[in-house]
Amino acid sequence: MTPDLAALAAIFSQLSLLAFGGGNTVLPEMQRQVVEVHHWMTAPQFWAMFALAQAAPGPNLMVVTLVGWHVAGWPGVLVTSLAKFGPSSILTGIALRLWERFRDRPWRQIVQAGLVPVTVGLVAASASVITEASAQDTILAAIVTGGAVVTLTTRIHPLAVLAAGALIGLIGIGQI
Repeated sequence: MTPDLAALAAIFSQLSLLAFGGGNTVLPEMQRQVVEVHHWMTAPQFWAMFALAQAAPGPNLMVVTLVGWHVAGWPGVLVTSLAKFGPSSILTGIALRLWERFRDRPWRQIVQAGLVPVTVGLVAASASVITEASAQDTILAAIVTGGAVVTLTTRIHPLAVLAAGALIGLIGIGQI
């Protein structure tokens, strides 16, 4: 296994076990490892891949596969996909069996209630990192802010907001 493949396997297997509350909760650490630690790509490249993965049909963490492809081609796709989804799938199967076994225990409700703020915090951290990476100038900051406001205050589909933001960005950047 090449050094990049070994690093991909180590990073994504660890992220697999840390993804509490959904895969997007590990985006800040994924971005830090891929961009800042290993320098496999720039932050804008990472977030462009993330946006592409979110717009594509399929699992919401297709960015994992795209990072693997960017770093090491087909072997990278295989390594990152297995490393990211394998360990968490095995752990989830074990945890579900135990969770069902102890369904009548009072501590189960306490654990469940305690996991809610952890999940909210991890999602908020991801949103913060995505926002920081996306808002590189005044126009992009305005697009991010406007998109967030529209998403939070209306029932407009997020993909429509994403498409509108992309169009505004293309028009706004073209005028600079």
